[in-house]
Amino acid sequence: MTSALPFTALTDLSADQLSQAIHARQISCREVMQSYLARIHQLNPVYNAIVNLAPDETLLAQADACDAELAQGQSRGWMHGMPQAIKDTGAAIGFPTSLGCTLLKHNVAKTDHTMVARMKAAGCIVVGKTNMPEFGLGSHTFNDLFGPTLNAWDTSVSAGGSSGGASVALAQRMLPVADGSDFMGSLRNPAAWNHIFGMRPSQGRVPSGPSPDVWIDQLGTPGPMARTVTDLAKLLEVQSGYDPRAPLSLSTTFTARSAEAQADHLQGLRIGWLGNLEGYLAVEPGILDVCEHALTRMQHHGAIVTPIALGFDTDRLWQCWLAWRRALVGPRVGALMAMPKAREIIKPEALWEYDHSLSLSYAEFYKASQTRSSFYQHLLGLFSQFDVIALPAAQVWPFPIAQRWPQTIDGITMDTYHRWMECTIYATLGGLPAVSVPAGFHATQAWPMGLQLMGAPQGDGALLKVAAAYEAISASLLQKRPQ
Repeated sequence: MTSALPFTALTDLSADQLSQAIHARQISCREVMQSYLARIHQLNPVYNAIVNLAPDETLLAQADACDAELAQGQSRGWMHGMPQAIKDTGAAIGFPTSLGCTLLKHNVAKTDHTMVARMKAAGCIVVGKTNMPEFGLGSHTFNDLFGPTLNAWDTSVSAGGSSGGASVALAQRMLPVADGSDFMGSLRNPAAWNHIFGMRPSQGRVPSGPSPDVWIDQLGTPGPMARTVTDLAKLLEVQSGYDPRAPLSLSTTFTARSAEAQADHLQGLRIGWLGNLEGYLAVEPGILDVCEHALTRMQHHGAIVTPIALGFDTDRLWQCWLAWRRALVGPRVGALMAMPKAREIIKPEALWEYDHSLSLSYAEFYKASQTRSSFYQHLLGLFSQFDVIALPAAQVWPFPIAQRWPQTIDGITMDTYHRWMECTIYATLGGLPAVSVPAGFHATQAWPMGLQLMGAPQGDGALLKVAAAYEAISASLLQKRPQ
């Protein structure tokens, strides 16, 4: 087959354009794989976004099989023949699930994560895994096993995390779309820092697992990243849906069509702008300005933006967050503590979570659960007044790659390794859908920033309509690409 498109342009296509061209047989799956592998081999040694890459010949053989199926009129789905690298939290048969930890470097998966199985069923070819912080902790992608992932726009600073490898691979056109997961902004923070879209779906929209716990461990969720909202919605459609093995997964159907919108969708849209929570959140200079500029663009197209107060005790929420995070992270780290030299190998931040989890009482955890429940009811009241609630997607600009985490923000000391990401906990605790949309750049550096838009419970389609409308009015901003 001779490609009807310039061979060098294949990695510039959106995932939806790529899917259409593959199904129209304008390009072959082999050509797609060759083009992406060429880009990976060129750029990945610089950015270190994709790890445990499969051999070229294996991937090209899978692409040939996809072409043979198309020749017989058979398509697996929207992702037919698309290369996909799985965030290293997700199990993919034949690849190690290392979680960025040297103790797990030989932990080869024998089964697929639910989301991976769904993407494979839709036709993707798994080429490797994407890099992440050890255990996904810290929103800064580095580990002792693979090293750091460098920001797509400035290789001297962090890519964010924990879906840092995924975001950089996507921004640098090493993947057409990317998957990730989000506990404390792990889809939103790296999307903001790499000028792409990252979405934390509603709790239960994309099932996790198989998992040893299907009732309590719900704060983290898999989800999509993309360069366009159409791609974001179509990947979410592939990933989402009820699974009886995950009894709290949502039975309502999400379709990408429910997310379609134009700029006029902003007319009359009610946006509540939380800003820095009336001074509570420490935020580096320039971030609020960039986010407010993005909101002003929405205002010019009919949105009604109103500064609001959160109206809930922020310290109570932070203490609630600490308890929930220790309850969920501690046992994961604890499962490895019996391995030889575990305490010497595991990163200090993970040990901090584990050690504190040992003294967490049931009464403390139940109190934290009650706080979360009260906050959810409070959020329902806010969404009776506003369609969307907005916050910055990050409180700091991308920081130097050698720095473990920001010790201060604008002169204010951070008392934990993750306090600088506090702006992400509100969507997580509420189980809300939240999307980071590219908002703009630092005044003097090539550093992107994102605006975090939170939607009403289970309102994924409505939120993506807002993101699509924002995309429609932000063409010149979104056309910018990293060098």
